Amino acid sequence: MTYGPDEFAAETHVSRETLDKLKIYARLLAKWQKAKNLVANSTIEAMWQRHFLDSAQMAPHLKSVFGDRKLTMLDIGSGAGFPGLVLAIMGVGHAHMVEANGRKCIFMGQVSRETSAEATIHNVRIEEIEPFPVDVVISRACARVSQLLDWAAPFLSDTTEMWLLKGEGADEELTEAQSCWKMTVDRYGSLSDPGGVVLRLSGIKKL
Repeated sequence: MTYGPDEFAAETHVSRETLDKLKIYARLLAKWQKAKNLVANSTIEAMWQRHFLDSAQMAPHLKSVFGDRKLTMLDIGSGAGFPGLVLAIMGVGHAHMVEANGRKCIFMGQVSRETSAEATIHNVRIEEIEPFPVDVVISRACARVSQLLDWAAPFLSDTTEMWLLKGEGADEELTEAQSCWKMTVDRYGSLSDPGGVVLRLSGIKKL
């Protein structure tokens, strides 16, 4: 079965206006992919499930925890903008997109402009950013949990949470991370990947 924008809308209940903005994003991704290789070529045909749904599934969980307030999000290793730009377009809050690859940042900048997403693009490595207050640190397909925690550490306050999209190796990564970090872990089953999981890390403290 083909999974496209209509199926995405039925599953996520986004507004027509939000769906139109995500369609602009999808159109730009397909256009840029031909020359710039922003994501794996094998995922382009299934982008609405593999990329957009995978990112969007975080939104209702974040809302259930934080309510309707606009969040300041730090997206580490943003790539082509997933999940941060999708969440920004969905109205979750302001996304700070951190990506060292210049062409991917130019792409995200165009998506942000054409969709009016609340986003700031940082074309640097995460270690080079002066820390600022964030509500949530998010990441997808970037690095292991322990590495993400190390990168996020300067931005973590007592209330900052980390929300990570992970695959089948999540438990192994968490075991590794918990040798150096204390945290509360909540898991949510993935809508886009039977073997995937959305991880919520809260009460994060370095041991």
